[in-house]
Amino acid sequence: MALNARLDHRNPLVFDTHELGRRPGALQRLTRTVDAPRDLGIKEVVGVPEGTPVELDLRLESVMEGVLVTGTARAKAEGECVRCLEPLELELEADFQEMFSYPDADDRGRVIAEPGDDAEDDEDRLFIEDGLFDLEPVLRDAVVLALPMQPVCQEDCPGLCSECGARLADDPDHHHDAVDIRWAALQGLAGTMKDGEKDEMSGAEPGVDEKQEK
Repeated sequence: MALNARLDHRNPLVFDTHELGRRPGALQRLTRTVDAPRDLGIKEVVGVPEGTPVELDLRLESVMEGVLVTGTARAKAEGECVRCLEPLELELEADFQEMFSYPDADDRGRVIAEPGDDAEDDEDRLFIEDGLFDLEPVLRDAVVLALPMQPVCQEDCPGLCSECGARLADDPDHHHDAVDIRWAALQGLAGTMKDGEKDEMSGAEPGVDEKQEK
């Protein structure tokens, strides 16, 4: 059974359930503003910068199995528009719900049961240790799900010019006179033919000078 190891109550994302108690049906509401941990979001795409204030609204409910935590996290995320590559900011709101289970223990808190065939399932569960639980892994999952995989500065962002890389939103009339490569060879041939016609017009017809000399 994977328990949270040595949780630090001074960590702002670690919460104490002692006041809530273990009586099923007991409720507790909490609000807390914490600094965003490192790498909170989608790496190199969009995320909440480290140290950014994150507002947490939590509802803790005691149930037979443990504590059911329902909450919302709000913060400002930063990233880069995938179309025009300009920096952007967006308001993030991430909802989550997670069960933190009590370990099988006697009245003194000593573990009395060993994991059985469901040990693999236990590895995916989150547990309460000494009345504490760590919200960080839940917060990370919620933020990643709430963030856009392809953030844009605006829904109709036209992006960049494929020819020169100019930002099209700054110059809506931006364009290039493109030549269809299928006609490029014919245009070159046409130019050669015109040059030949000019040469014929500037020169005398063959044999004319010879007749005049005779």
